[in-house]
Amino acid sequence: MVGIIGGTSPDLGGLERALDGERDQRGHRSVGDNGSDAHLDSPGGTLVTDFWTSRAVMVTGGHGFLGSAVVARLREAGAGEVFVPRSAEYDLRTRDGIARALADGKPDLIIHLAAVVGGIGANRENPGQFFYENAIMGIELMEQARLANVGKFVGVGTVCSYPKFTPVPFHEDDLWNGYPEETNAPYGLAKKMLLVQGQAYRDQYGFNAIHLLPVNLYGPGDNFDPASSHVIPALIRKCVEACDRGDAFVEVWGTGSASREFLYVDDAARGIVLASERYDGRDPVNLGVGAEITIRDLTELIARLTGFKGELRWDATKPDGQPRRALDTSRAHEYFGFDAGASFEQGLRTTIDWYENARRQEAGAVRS
Repeated sequence: MVGIIGGTSPDLGGLERALDGERDQRGHRSVGDNGSDAHLDSPGGTLVTDFWTSRAVMVTGGHGFLGSAVVARLREAGAGEVFVPRSAEYDLRTRDGIARALADGKPDLIIHLAAVVGGIGANRENPGQFFYENAIMGIELMEQARLANVGKFVGVGTVCSYPKFTPVPFHEDDLWNGYPEETNAPYGLAKKMLLVQGQAYRDQYGFNAIHLLPVNLYGPGDNFDPASSHVIPALIRKCVEACDRGDAFVEVWGTGSASREFLYVDDAARGIVLASERYDGRDPVNLGVGAEITIRDLTELIARLTGFKGELRWDATKPDGQPRRALDTSRAHEYFGFDAGASFEQGLRTTIDWYENARRQEAGAVRS
C-alpha cells in the first residue's frame, strides 16, 4: 500500500490518499535577524514570535503525520491564516488542483509536505509511481507558486536523496556525490529535483525557495500499516501484536547491521517552522539529531519497551537499505538555531503508548 500524505491523518489501517532582512555572504539570515520579535523558550518549546500573524500559510499534506504537527506548531506560533488543501478537493498532482488551492488559500508562504510515501517494500513495488507523482506535484506546485507571486516556498525533501555510500555524518555538501540507495532512489531523486528547481528559480526569477532534509521521523500519529509503514511503527506493531498473541518470535527484515537516525515529529515540525521564518538561503539544510542507532539495537529497544520477551528472528534475505544514515546537523543550528530536544527513549515510549491506546479505541469501536 502506498500512502499519500495530505488526506486524513494516518490511522491503524494506513494513510489516505520574501521576506526581508539582512543576509550574510551565503544568502542566509543569522539567527534572530528576521525582522520580528522572536525567541524559543526551550529546544522543545513553543516558538514565540509575531512573524506569522500577518502571513497566510498553505501547508500541503497538513492533515498527515508531519503536516498535523507543523500546522499545530504554526498555530502555537500565532499564524493568523493556515490553509490545508485536502487531497479529496485539491489533487496537487494536477495543474488545476494546484491552481484552485492557490486561488482559495491565497498564501504568502507555502510549506510543501505532501508526498507519496512508504517503506522499503512500497518503494520496491511502486518506483514509477513514487517518482512521477512526487516529481510532478512538487515541480508544478513551485511553478504555479512563482506565477502567483507567493513570497516563499519551503520544500521539505528527504534523507533518501543522499548517495548510498555518503560519508557519515551526512553533510549537505555531499548530496550530489553519488547515486541514492536503489530502493529509495526514485522517491529520493524526485524530491531532490525540488532543490534544483528552487535554486534555478532563485537564480532566474529571484524566487525565495528553501530546501530542508529531515531524517527518518517517528512519533504519535505515525502510519502503522504493515504494508507501507517505516521501521519504527512497523517494529512497534509487530512487538505489541506478538505480545498480545503470545508469539515465541518476531521476524525482522535484514541483518540489523544498518544504522538509522530518527527525529521526533514535534522536533521536525519546530525545525520546519523555524526555517520557514528565519532562513532564506539557497543551501539545503539537514534536520536531525546527529546520532545514529543500528536497526538491531533499535529492535531490541522497542522489544524491551513493549514488553516482548521472545526471539528476534532476522531475515537476511530481505534488504537492509542504505548501510548507514546519520546527519551533520550543524548547518541547521548555525542558520536558524534548530537543535532537537526530544529524548529518543521517551519519544519511543510516547509513540508506543499512542499506538496501544489507538488499538484499544479501534477494538472498542468494532465491538460497539
